[in-house]
Parts: sequence; structure tokens; C-alpha cells
Amino acid sequence: MKITRQKHAKKNMGFYKHNFQFREPFQVLVDGTFCHAALRNKIQIREQLPGYLGGATQLCTTRCILKELESLGKALYGAKLIAQSFQVRSCSHHKDPVGGSACLLSMVEEGNPHHFFVATQDQDLANKVKKKAGIPLLFIIQNTMVLDKPSPKSLAFVQTLQTSQLVPEHQKQSIVQLKEKEGLAKQEGEKRRKRKRAGGPNPLSCLKKKKKTQESQKPAEKKKRRRKRIRVKTEAMQSVQKNEKE
Repeated sequence: MKITRQKHAKKNMGFYKHNFQFREPFQVLVDGTFCHAALRNKIQIREQLPGYLGGATQLCTTRCILKELESLGKALYGAKLIAQSFQVRSCSHHKDPVGGSACLLSMVEEGNPHHFFVATQDQDLANKVKKKAGIPLLFIIQNTMVLDKPSPKSLAFVQTLQTSQLVPEHQKQSIVQLKEKEGLAKQEGEKRRKRKRAGGPNPLSCLKKKKKTQESQKPAEKKKRRRKRIRVKTEAMQSVQKNEKE
């Protein structure tokens, strides 16, 4: 099961690296629910997560999440200690803190420009994250961290990119320039010319058809000449017979 889980994680990481330009160190936003689940299942997030994702990671949180954990009291004191050991990313709620879920959603808005992962056990937050493209989602099942498969929103976004519907014009021009630089544009032009030549008619087939028409005309001429000769012979015989009678 461990090998299969790592294969799925590697495949999903390849999807985000190739299509959304995720690079090391991977920045993971962690909320209080994920810290609490890790403590309960005896998971060492800092030690285990880099090996699972296949690269260096930076564990992050926000002031709103720390405030939320403080307000929940002793029940989540251990989770608060874990979250305090992470790097604190600045959010837009300095004066008026909001709930941890709302804060995390604000951090990944507008296309997730900072390439954050979201680590949470909040199902409502996870469903909202899946409605946005290009946001990897981490959660804990039993005693194992799991990277969720790409959401339908992310898959649809990548499909539109592949059909060149969302490619900016300046990127198209840069692709053309790169092709010209590498000589790929000339090769494509040569291939197209060869295809046009191959589609032309075969001149030999035309010559054969002409020969057939000529050969078909010759026997008709011979038959006409034979008929004329037969008529001449019959007329001569008739004249000879008349002379004999006389």
C-alpha cells in the first residue's frame, strides 16, 4: 500500500509541476485541524512531508489560524504548539482576524500565485478549494498523509490550455520565435510540401489510357476494309457470269 500511495503522489505532483509550475521548496499552508489530526495520529509533519512530496517543503500558517487555535483553549493546545513552529505568512486580516478557513481561502485566491498547498481536515474548506484550479490539497487518513488527486476544475483548466484557448498572444509569438531559432519551422514547411507533391495524379496512368483507346480503334478500321473487299469480289463474279450466259 505504501508503494502504491507514493506512486499516486508522484503522479499528482508531476501534474502540478508540469501544468501549474510548482517548484521546490513547496509551500504548504497548514490549518489547526491538520495539526490536531497529525498530533492524534503521531505524524511528524516536518520530517515526513518532504519525503512524501519528493522535495523540500516550507510549512506555513497565518495569524488568523493561530488566533483561532488560541481561542479554542486547552483542547487544541498541542495543535497550537505545532502551528507556532511554522512560518507565518502575512494575510489581509491584520486588524480584524477571521476564521482559519476564510483566511486560507483568501490566501489562494486569484489563481494561487504563490503556489500554496492547502493542508486541512475541514471538509467544507476542502470542497471550496476543489472549486479553484491549481491548488493541491493535503489531508490525513488514519495515520497517513495523502495528496488528493487533481480536481475536475484543475483538469478542465489544463484541457483549455492544451487547446490554446487561454494562451496569451505574447506566449504564442515566443513559441514561434523558438521554433524558428531551432529550425523547426523549416522542417514543418518541408513536410507540408512533400505531402502536396504526393497528392498529385500519376502521369503513367494517363498514358496507359491513351494506348488503350488507340488499340480499340484499329480493329474497327480493319473490319470496314474487309467488308469493302467482299463487295468488290461479288460484283466481279456477277459480271463474269453475265458474260458467260451471253
